[in-house]
Amino acid sequence: MQTTLEFKLPRSTPETQGISSSAISNFLSGVEEQGLEFHSFMLLRHGQVVAEGWWNPYSADKIHLLYSVSKSFASTAIGFALDEGLLSEDDFVTSFFPEDLPETVSEHLAAMRVRHLLSMATGHTTDTTERVGQTNTWVKNFLSLPPEKAPGSIFCYNSGATFMLSAILQKVTGMKLVDYLQPRLFEPLSMSQARWDETPQGMSLGFSGFYTTTESVAKLGQLYLQKGIWQGERLLSEKWIETATREHISNVSTTEVKTADWEQGYGYQFWRCQHGAYRADGAFGQFCVVMLEQDAVLAVTSAVEDMQAVLDLAYEHLLPAMKAAPLTEVQGEHDVLLKQLSKLTISPVRGEKTSTMARAVSGKTYHLESSSENFQTVTLHFHDEDCLLSFSDSTRKHEVVCGYNTWQSGTTTLPAEVNLFHSHPNKVEASGAWTDANIFTVKIIYIETPHCLTVTFHFDGSKLTLKRKWNVSFGPLNSPILTGSQ
Repeated sequence: MQTTLEFKLPRSTPETQGISSSAISNFLSGVEEQGLEFHSFMLLRHGQVVAEGWWNPYSADKIHLLYSVSKSFASTAIGFALDEGLLSEDDFVTSFFPEDLPETVSEHLAAMRVRHLLSMATGHTTDTTERVGQTNTWVKNFLSLPPEKAPGSIFCYNSGATFMLSAILQKVTGMKLVDYLQPRLFEPLSMSQARWDETPQGMSLGFSGFYTTTESVAKLGQLYLQKGIWQGERLLSEKWIETATREHISNVSTTEVKTADWEQGYGYQFWRCQHGAYRADGAFGQFCVVMLEQDAVLAVTSAVEDMQAVLDLAYEHLLPAMKAAPLTEVQGEHDVLLKQLSKLTISPVRGEKTSTMARAVSGKTYHLESSSENFQTVTLHFHDEDCLLSFSDSTRKHEVVCGYNTWQSGTTTLPAEVNLFHSHPNKVEASGAWTDANIFTVKIIYIETPHCLTVTFHFDGSKLTLKRKWNVSFGPLNSPILTGSQ
C-alpha cells in the first residue's frame, strides 16, 4: 500500500539542535564495538532529523518488518476509533462477537474490557497467540481460552490480545486495520509505504506483521511527542496520547533476571522506559523511543538478541549530550560523523570467486537426507559473476542468486526464519564466495525483515554437508545439519 504524498521530516545538523556530533559518533562506535547488528537508525531532536543511517544493503527506501512495534500502530488505530466514538475502553470484549462465544462464558472472560486488551492485562497467565492461530477461527479460539485471573489483575505479554484489538476494529468499522489507518495516519504523515500481514480470515495481524520505513517509524514517535498534532493539525486527541503512554499496569518481574526497560510499567501497547521515556518495541531490536524530557525520538531497526544493550547505548551517549541551546560545532566532528554514516555496511561473504571444486560440483544435484523442512535436493550452478542456488522440496523449487563478494538483489520462495503470514516471494540480498577450497558460503538477507541466513556447503567428493545459521531467531540459531550425495 502506498500514498502519493512525499513529505519528509526536516533535516538539521546535530549542533543546531543542541547535541554534539561526537555523541552520535560514540553511539555508533558503541554499536560496532558490541557487535550489534543494526540495519538503520534515525535520531530526531526538536522535530528535526539530526542523524540517520542505513547499513548497506538496507536503505532508506526499503520497508522493514517491525514485529511488535506493530502493536503501537494497532493501538494508535484504537485511539482514532475512540476519538471518533466508535467504541469505548470500557466496552466488554464479548459484546463484539456474540456469534463466537463459547457455550459457557467464564466470569473472567465476561469481565474483560477493551482496556484490558490494550494494557496486556486480560487475566491470561501465558501468551495466547499460538493457541489462537491453531485453526482458522482466531477470534473464536481466543474467546475459548478463559483467563486464569481477573482482568486487570496481572500483566502478561499477550499478542493474542492485540489481535483481538484488530478484530474489534474491523468489526466496528468494516475495514481492515491497515485500511482504517490509511486516511487517518499514513496519508497525513506521508508514510509512503505500509503493509500489514493478515490472518487466514483477512484481518490485519495487529500484534506483528507491519512493514514500513524507518522514517515512518520516526514520524509515529514524533506525532506522539507532539501530543497528536501534525503540521498544525490535530490528528489524535491529547487525551489519547497521554492515556496510551502512561503506566496502566506494573510489569516488574518476579524472576531473578531483571531487564530494566521491561519493568517500568506498560501502557496501551507502549512500554514505559527509564528516564521518563516510552517506546514502541519489537523483537530483535525494532524501536521507536520517545524521549519527552529531551524532545527527541530514536528509531532503530536491527537484528540483536540483547535489546537492552541498544537502549543502554542511547542512555549512555545520546541522552546526556542533549542540551537546551544550540552548540558550537567542534571543528571536524560533524565531518567525522558524516564519514562514519557513509560507511555503514553489513559485510557480504568474503572469499574466492571460484575454486577447482566449483567446476567439479557445478550443476550437480545432491539428494538430501530427509529433514523437517522437506528439502529433497540442492544444486549449485556456478557462473562467472554469480551463483544460482536451487533447493527443491516435494512441491516446488526455491532459487536464490548470490553475487560473489557482493550483494545481489532478488526474490526467493526459500522460507524465512518464521512464518511471515504472506504467500508472495521474499525480497533478498545474497552473497557468496569460496571461503575454503572445498567450502562455499552463502549469506541470504531477507531484506524486509531482521533475518539473515548463512549457509555453508562443504563438498567432499560426491558427498555434501550443509550447515545453516540464522543471525537472530525465536528458536535455535543453528538449523539441523543436512547431508546429501550425488
